[in-house]
Amino acid sequence: MLKRILGSLLVVLVLAVAGAYLLPRVVHVQRSVVVARPASAVFPYLNSFHRFQEWSPWAALDPNAKMTYSGPDEGVGAELAWAGNEQIGHGSERIIESDPDRLVAVELDFGGPARAKSALTLAPDGAATHVTWSVDMDVGNSPIGRYMGLYLNGAIGADYERGLAALRTVVEKVPAAGQPASAPSTSPNAPTS
Repeated sequence: MLKRILGSLLVVLVLAVAGAYLLPRVVHVQRSVVVARPASAVFPYLNSFHRFQEWSPWAALDPNAKMTYSGPDEGVGAELAWAGNEQIGHGSERIIESDPDRLVAVELDFGGPARAKSALTLAPDGAATHVTWSVDMDVGNSPIGRYMGLYLNGAIGADYERGLAALRTVVEKVPAAGQPASAPSTSPNAPTS
C-alpha cells in the first residue's frame, strides 16, 4: 500500500515538473488607459523617475523607502534604485529607450535572477492619449519560476491598473492647453463679484 502511494506521488511530481516546462519562460503583462490629454502632456511623467513617483502604484506601499537617483534626470540613462519593506523589496531600473511622446522602455533588475523589460507606449486617441504599460519578465528555467509566472499577470496587472489610474488623475489635473486653471463654480450658492 505504501509503495503504491509513494509511486502515485512520484508520478504526480514528475507530471507537475514536466507540466511546468509547457508554461512560457517569458511572461507578458499589459494594461492600458486613456488619458484626456495629448501625448506631450503625458510623456514627462513617464520619462523621469522623479515624476514616476507622483503616480507609482508602489509609492504608498512604503512611504519610507529609500530612493536613489543617478544619471540624467530624464531620458536614456536615468536610473532609480530602491530599497524598502517586504512589499516593494529592492532593485533598480534604468531607462534604455526614450522616444518623445511615443515610448519609454525600462530595464528592471530585482537583485536576483529575474530580469524584466518594461515599456510605456503612447498612441494618440483624438485629443487624448492611449497609454499602454507592459512588462516582459524572464521567470527562468526552474519549474517554480514557471508556475510563479502564472501568478504574475494578476499581481503585476493589478499594480499596473492602479498606477495607470493614478497617472490619468495626475495628468488630467493639469489644465489642458487653452483651458483656464479652474472651471467656474456652477453651484447656485457660489459667491458672485
